[in-house]
Amino acid sequence: MAPETIYLDHAATTATDPRVVEAMLPYFNTAYGNPSSIYRLGRAALEGVDEARETVAGLLGAKRKEIVFTSGGSEADNLAIKGVAFAQRDAGKGNHIITSAIEHHAVLHAVEYLERFGFEITILPVDSTGLVAVADLQAALRPTTVLVSIMAANNEIGTIQPITELGAVCREHDVLFHTDAVQLIGAQPIKVKELNVDLLSLTAHKFYGPKGVGALYMRRGVPLLPLINGGSQERRLRAGTENVPGIVGLAKALQLAVDELPQSSNQLTSLRDRLISGIEAAIPHVYLNGHRTQRLPNNVNMSFDFIEGESMLLLLDQQGIYASSGSACTSGSLDPSHVLMALGLSAERAHGSLRMTLGRENTVEQIERVLELLPPIVERLRAVSPMYRHFLAEQTVY
Repeated sequence: MAPETIYLDHAATTATDPRVVEAMLPYFNTAYGNPSSIYRLGRAALEGVDEARETVAGLLGAKRKEIVFTSGGSEADNLAIKGVAFAQRDAGKGNHIITSAIEHHAVLHAVEYLERFGFEITILPVDSTGLVAVADLQAALRPTTVLVSIMAANNEIGTIQPITELGAVCREHDVLFHTDAVQLIGAQPIKVKELNVDLLSLTAHKFYGPKGVGALYMRRGVPLLPLINGGSQERRLRAGTENVPGIVGLAKALQLAVDELPQSSNQLTSLRDRLISGIEAAIPHVYLNGHRTQRLPNNVNMSFDFIEGESMLLLLDQQGIYASSGSACTSGSLDPSHVLMALGLSAERAHGSLRMTLGRENTVEQIERVLELLPPIVERLRAVSPMYRHFLAEQTVY
């Protein structure tokens, strides 16, 4: 008999909620018109987009004209960073951008791209728990700084940044502030004004919505040049026929995430803490990565000395347990996680990391099953590890 499937990779993606699918279905085969068309079928599709925009704006505490729909979080990040950078430089404001060492590659690669065009980039360090220091941001600001981009919560280690405080520093110095909030949606309440952000990125498939659709909150008055030209959609900020079913699905998923936040957050925090404490009690030479308390309620990222994370993944997979050894966007890379390296981990310890991210369908019984299976897997891998044998030999000598 095949083992029960236990999905622990919700930071990579989530299943689309059936209630979200139901909301999307009419826009595939009934109200399927092009929203730019003026006849009734097109107007029906446009109404779906308009209602979704109103919903998203209301849930974020924004105005409807401050929401731009995109193809996902990566596009939203790129639109915010590149769009603001070029607009600000063209206006003579400056060419300096600040971000952090543990950002998603959608942000890091975007700022690396801008360096080709003469932009100056400052990468802020983080402490051993993954936190950006407010004082470091203050010290890095220059008269030519046009944008700061710091993620709200890290996708690998789960650390939640002090976004409100970082945003306040940017407001004080009249510098635009962007946050990648892809992982924070559904984990805690988000109101853009309370966060002191000018731009905020999100994507639906991280909170039980469809893949291929995201959104950018852009405060009214923020200068931004479009990345995609070719039409007047999204107030000429993002050309292309709108993904109407996806946009409707995003709005429905966000509504459900906000409505169910208190219950889901409590449930996930309890399961997370049980998983962490159980691993620490059963397995020696294991280390929690990220902040112990200031972290996402569903994130468990741990390093296991003397073994490779990929080996653990393969053996867990045989038992029907699906986890990750790092960001889904860098799977297949042999390089250690840039996030874990930024925390000060050695390459060996970073390679021995395992990320388990929980979802609302996970149960106490599933967590206990993981705690039953993981220790013998680690023991089996260490038994054939030259590093572990060397470690034991050194202990015997001393």
